[in-house]
Amino acid sequence: NGAVPGERGKQDKSVKRGNWGNQIEFVLTSVGYAVGLGNVWRFPYLCYRNGGGAFMFPYFIMLVFCGIPLFFMELSFGQFASQGCLGVWRVSPMFKGVGYGMMVVSTYIGIYYNVVICIAFYYFFVSMTRVLPWTYCSNPWNTPDCAGVLDGNISSRAALNLTHLLNTTQKRTSPSEEYWRRYVLQLSDDIGNLGEVRLPLLGCLGVSWVVVFLCLIKGVKSSGKVVYFTATFPYVVLTILFVRGITLEGAVTGIMYYLTPQWDKILNAKVWGDAASQIFYSLGCAWGGLITMASYNKFHNNCYRDSIIISITNCATSVYAGFVIFSILGFMANHLGVDVSKVADHGPGLAFVAYPEALTLLPISPLWSILFFFMLILLGLGTQFCLLETLVTAIVDEVGNEWIIRRKTFVTLGVAVAGFLLGVPLTTQAGIYWLLLMDNYAASFSLVIISCIMCVAIMYIYGHRNYFKDIEMMLGFPPPLFFQICWRFISPAIIFFILIFTVIQYRPISYNEYVYPTWAISIGFLMALSSVICIPIYAIYKVCRSEGDTLLERLKNATKASKDWGPALAEHRSGRYAPAFSPSTESHLEVQPLQPEKGQSEAAAASPVQGSNGSAHSQDSRL
Repeated sequence: NGAVPGERGKQDKSVKRGNWGNQIEFVLTSVGYAVGLGNVWRFPYLCYRNGGGAFMFPYFIMLVFCGIPLFFMELSFGQFASQGCLGVWRVSPMFKGVGYGMMVVSTYIGIYYNVVICIAFYYFFVSMTRVLPWTYCSNPWNTPDCAGVLDGNISSRAALNLTHLLNTTQKRTSPSEEYWRRYVLQLSDDIGNLGEVRLPLLGCLGVSWVVVFLCLIKGVKSSGKVVYFTATFPYVVLTILFVRGITLEGAVTGIMYYLTPQWDKILNAKVWGDAASQIFYSLGCAWGGLITMASYNKFHNNCYRDSIIISITNCATSVYAGFVIFSILGFMANHLGVDVSKVADHGPGLAFVAYPEALTLLPISPLWSILFFFMLILLGLGTQFCLLETLVTAIVDEVGNEWIIRRKTFVTLGVAVAGFLLGVPLTTQAGIYWLLLMDNYAASFSLVIISCIMCVAIMYIYGHRNYFKDIEMMLGFPPPLFFQICWRFISPAIIFFILIFTVIQYRPISYNEYVYPTWAISIGFLMALSSVICIPIYAIYKVCRSEGDTLLERLKNATKASKDWGPALAEHRSGRYAPAFSPSTESHLEVQPLQPEKGQSEAAAASPVQGSNGSAHSQDSRL
């Protein structure tokens, strides 16, 4: 490779921080991160509500013009600097508040996401019986309103009449809904009435945090091995459920409901807004996780290729999951003699009420139930690994000394214990109200603002030409023209559109018939603001601390890239990043030992080395 014998070849490895074992680990981790519960319980419902197959058109347009460009930007940003979501802001120190905002968002999501995983664990464990507990209406927690699809083994014609009768007199409640509300959650009547902690859920929350901690005990070294299973097995389960689903009577009706295009809806702004929002939230942009995962890549890894592979895999999974969900919902609607829209649901209602009820109609239903909830657990864990690693990496990189790097496992343990304790209120009888409040407010419009400011900071403050040169230095080619245009103009415009759309479409949150009180919604807004407020607070702090006599000088100094911005390894710092060999800049760079196993003396290092062409080279010649 043109190296002089006796010289050290370029390692392209970070001894201090660590790297992925290989490229597949990074791709699988990112797929596991991007593909989460939303792909199963949100996308299929959005698709059917927004015009079926017609929704795919705006969805893929938003993927191409906003999803993939933002994904590539975050991956390249983290990979170039080999830093977590805080360290990368050496590019423009005034905007480090964006990194803190990402950490706050990841904290909120990490708290409630593991509670959803713990409920999936609970259902997974209770499915290990001969008869699923939500099959019949003969349990102590059932009410007189309960009408099961299997009770009394009635024929479908009688079921149709019974359903019609029930719908006219009072609303039918299914055994799965009563099991969910009256037994699993023991739901209280108000968000302020916490009631008692549900001990089975608390136990499952402990289990899910222990699993996450054990998988991250050695950082990306251990989680990189776990994802071989957690990122791939959900596809096996999806395929098994898909094959089972399409062989059922009425499945085609359900799938047609999901796919039939209603082209008139394409002119509706809400459809485009939903498409843009779903792409944005589904890929995990602005959570800080993508920057963190990419920071463990080798410097010359082709993250351009990775970003396209991961984004397309994520969207294809959403579409595929729709077939799995709607084939079984179609079968259930056929069995009940009602329209598919009557049984379609989204969010926890789909995962823990509608789908489990449909599974009770299948022979050997506990097997399908175990598979379904195991898939939900794995989908959730893939995202949860990255959320926890984002926080741990940010803390370790920020402190940055040898002491904390050696004790990274204890930092992981500390964050996991804190996450468990903060999740305890969500296992109370009012827990689901709080969970949905966090889901709706903590990570909604704040993400959009963070992403928009990140685009502006990199493209306009740091400068697009500088950033394109950085990418060329890293990948060997500048970003394609399409991405350059998207980053500078189209993606920020789409993000701004999502923000306006979110504000216009805003409706106060409700859960079934329960409407949240004003004080609870105020808490929701405070959660949303808590991540965004980091940006102006840190910017003001940085400007005040910067050198300069006038405000303009201070602003210039606060936004100027710091001296230690650039590739983390000394061997990659060439061109404008070539070190000036002052102790201050060199202290932040990681310099690899030449040959750590052979303790070479200074004299030997400086002695001439005979090159392959017979000429003598000094070891210092490469300087």
